[in-house]
Amino acid sequence: MGRVGNWTSNRRIALPLAGGAVVLGLGGGLYVTGLVAGADIDQGTSVLGVDIGGMSRAQAERKLTHELGPSAAAPVAMKIGDRVEKADPATLGLSLDTTATVDQAVRTGYGPATVIGRLFASDDREVQPVTRMNEQTARAAVDRIGAATGQQARDGSITFDKGAAKAVAPQQGVTLVEDQAVDTLRTAYLRPAAGPVVLPVERTRPRIGTEETGRAMRQFAQPAMSGPVTLNVAGQRLSIGPGVLGEHLKMRPDAQGRLVPALDSKGLLADPAVARPIGEVTTAPRDAVPRLDADGKVVIGDPGREGRQVTEAALGKAVLPLLTRSGEARSGELATVAVRPELSAEEARRLGIKEKVSSFTVEFPAAPYRTTNIGRAVELINGSVVMPGEEWSFNRTVGERTPENGFVDGIMINDGQYVKSPGGGVSAVATTMYNAVFFAGVKPVEHGAHSFYIERYPEGREATVAWGTLDLRWINDSGHPLYIQARSTDTSLTISLLGTKKYDEIRATKGPRTNVTPPAKRTGSAPTCEVQTPLEGFDVAVGRVFVQGGKEVKHEEFKTHYTPRDEVTCTPEASPTPGASPAPGTSQAPGASPAPGTQPAEQAPETRQAARGAQAAQAPRTPTAPSATAVGGPLALGGTPSH
Repeated sequence: MGRVGNWTSNRRIALPLAGGAVVLGLGGGLYVTGLVAGADIDQGTSVLGVDIGGMSRAQAERKLTHELGPSAAAPVAMKIGDRVEKADPATLGLSLDTTATVDQAVRTGYGPATVIGRLFASDDREVQPVTRMNEQTARAAVDRIGAATGQQARDGSITFDKGAAKAVAPQQGVTLVEDQAVDTLRTAYLRPAAGPVVLPVERTRPRIGTEETGRAMRQFAQPAMSGPVTLNVAGQRLSIGPGVLGEHLKMRPDAQGRLVPALDSKGLLADPAVARPIGEVTTAPRDAVPRLDADGKVVIGDPGREGRQVTEAALGKAVLPLLTRSGEARSGELATVAVRPELSAEEARRLGIKEKVSSFTVEFPAAPYRTTNIGRAVELINGSVVMPGEEWSFNRTVGERTPENGFVDGIMINDGQYVKSPGGGVSAVATTMYNAVFFAGVKPVEHGAHSFYIERYPEGREATVAWGTLDLRWINDSGHPLYIQARSTDTSLTISLLGTKKYDEIRATKGPRTNVTPPAKRTGSAPTCEVQTPLEGFDVAVGRVFVQGGKEVKHEEFKTHYTPRDEVTCTPEASPTPGASPAPGTSQAPGASPAPGTQPAEQAPETRQAARGAQAAQAPRTPTAPSATAVGGPLALGGTPSH
């Protein structure tokens, strides 16, 4: 009985144990199966549609690199405003980290429940790719993209071309927001998208939009170009066509953001199509012309006259209202106004222009270029009035020596020898003016002598000019206005200063030549080469003595250094320039007039070496032997000095 009872009790214990053993045996097999069959990554795992389920880490990395590598390296399309740009991910600092991506995809535990559970799991798992960004590279790239794609706001506008009005469409300003753009690129990289990555921008609206541009076209620009306008001026009809009008017409925004017309009246008045017909029916004022009588006193030879002219303001006032009209209404009156001369007879007397203060004359061999260039400079200088305290400038008065300003090629000094250049000959005018100023007793401010001596000039008392580098300037410190009278012929030039004398007499002195240097010889081959005869270089001092009441009241000394004038021959040999300097042994004594046919060629304004002969004014007085004197006129050195 006891054995039966024990067996029953043991059976109750054994059955659960056996059941547990069966369960453990089955579960252990599934666990082992899961460990063996599951590898590192669960079934159904994918990255951007690439299935890596059931793979080991190494297998998954290789597959992701193969499948996603091309996409990861493909150019990234970006939209900035209305523009689309592309850039390689590497230049944007972007890359795909396949190792980190696989790390996210591997199983997270190896317990029996987890491993066995995966064997019966049926859900797919999508793992997001892990991307990296090099911040420094990304920001540098975004900075470049922002600079390349930035767009300034542009107002709508209207232009006029060949008699037609054209509208220019307005444009929004676009600026890339660079900090936000970096984050946007980081987030969007390797994420599925229907189009380019839209980068954040700031937009700026133009002040003048499409609506205002259209209004201005309809209400003004198109009517303005619809046909000519006709003006009645001094009894004559003047027609101005759309082509000419458009050249001088603009539309500009006002303070309220409206496009309003702006007519360049000055440019329109100067336009040949307008200036010529207006010039035919108007008269310019003519200044009074002082001249000297037999006693050397100033009288008014021509009292001058008033003129009648069209002003810029009158032209603009007449034209602008007609532009929006049509048909016969596009006609109007253009008024003329009386214009007084700058110098009338009354004004000349009031200014104290009563006597000759100084005068100087140069003579030179006739040459067509001299006639043209000297005559043009004289035309620009003659009639100038220099008020007390004012500065007179040769370059400012005459202007640049160009064909457009009326000058032609002549002879100049370049690198110590004669060459051809525009404006050659005007240094004769500079020398004449300098001597007129010298004997007027007024203050020289800037002047320079020629680099080497030219025999027809007074030693140490001559000048040249170079546009942009060397000027002839003086200040009228006489206390009275000075009128400049300039006259020229084919062979001579005279400049006189008329006004009121400050000193009774101005005398000139000259010392001996010192530091004498012999010339050298050289050969030139350039097309501009000119044959040149030799002349020694030297230093010389010139004095200016101011006399008042029979006594010397002031003395100035000017020192000049002349370099030797080398003998130049040209290859192939050229004929000597007409008026070339005399050869050694035939040069004139200091101050003497050269014999006919032996005068040197003239120098042009553009003299690069003129500074070598720059004058040193206001030096302490040193005694020098007087060679000649001049009182309000040319210095007498064996005859009238020639240039």
